[in-house]
Amino acid sequence: MSRFSLSALPLAGLMVVERHPLSDSRGFLARLFCAEELTAAGWNQPIVQINHTYTAKSGTVRGLHFQRPPHAEMKLLSCLHGEVWDVVVDLRADSPTFLQWHAERLSAANGRALLIPEGFAHGFQALSDDVELLYCHSAAYAAEAEAGLHPLDPWLDIRWPLETVQMSPRDASHPLIESGFEGVCL
Repeated sequence: MSRFSLSALPLAGLMVVERHPLSDSRGFLARLFCAEELTAAGWNQPIVQINHTYTAKSGTVRGLHFQRPPHAEMKLLSCLHGEVWDVVVDLRADSPTFLQWHAERLSAANGRALLIPEGFAHGFQALSDDVELLYCHSAAYAAEAEAGLHPLDPWLDIRWPLETVQMSPRDASHPLIESGFEGVCL
């Protein structure tokens, strides 16, 4: 019995993963990752890093982060507590959806995850207080490969559902695309 349903999204390679937990009167068991089942969705690498984030305040925006090759990574992102509006931007220069974005609501209640292939920037906005996310990464973090897009870049025109109440200085300092942002092509 499969523990996941996989659905393709409008940006090639981007998938939503819906979990099918086993439940009874005691609670539930939900499989967070299964290499065998996720291979069909394009996950073909080991998990080399797992990160857990906490965001205290609703309206906070984090991202849009990515790592440049040769440190580009796949991510499987799950919301363990609260709710987020999760956004990805296609950075693959040869893609017909280059610099287009897509967003999905992920929450502890809906149990959905996002499988993000290499070549995408990722960010989110907390839609509730006390949000916790779990990230599975196919590559280790490499500081020298770290890059980002400005989450409020007018060229991208991402329609964040809430007013942005908090953003890190690092995220706010990412350059705008029209200013000649180098390295957006992966």
